[in-house]
Amino acid sequence: MKITYFVHGTTIDNEQGLATGWEPGQLSKKGILESKKLNTLVSNRHFDVVFCSDLKRAIDSAYLIFGDKYKIIQDKRLREANYGNLTLQPASIFKDKLSEYIKERFPNGENYEEVENRLRDFLDDIKKEYSHKHIAIVAHQAPQLALDVILKGKTWQQAIATDWRKTKTWQPGWEYELKNI
Repeated sequence: MKITYFVHGTTIDNEQGLATGWEPGQLSKKGILESKKLNTLVSNRHFDVVFCSDLKRAIDSAYLIFGDKYKIIQDKRLREANYGNLTLQPASIFKDKLSEYIKERFPNGENYEEVENRLRDFLDDIKKEYSHKHIAIVAHQAPQLALDVILKGKTWQQAIATDWRKTKTWQPGWEYELKNI
């Protein structure tokens, strides 16, 4: 199965430097424009189905990117990490220390290994129906890092250290291939 991963557009929280976590999040004007531009950038690509997180910012991005061209399926397993008490707090408090939360949970939240387990469960389910298909996913940072761990063989430390968000190297989709996991 081929997977193309897209991140949701910029949110008002992102612009304010806040970590949205499991809160719905509202796309900012910039985020709406990013998603509409992404629609143009991927208009010549074909997907069999689109999955997105069940959080508002990902749902809104998915519909702006793909409109009604594809079936869009929401799945809560594609949510951002649950930051617990750090939700809606300044991202600067912890975003430079994400490796601390690989095994240790965010206060009253979850850890990255739990995100990885959610993604493994999601992949196990979708490979049954879409094993020879090309799917698109619209979600968040933590699920993308989990795909780097699961499908690209990176350690969590490597995935976090090489995250495109650190180098500001956004692109219109990241390619993954699901073989046997």
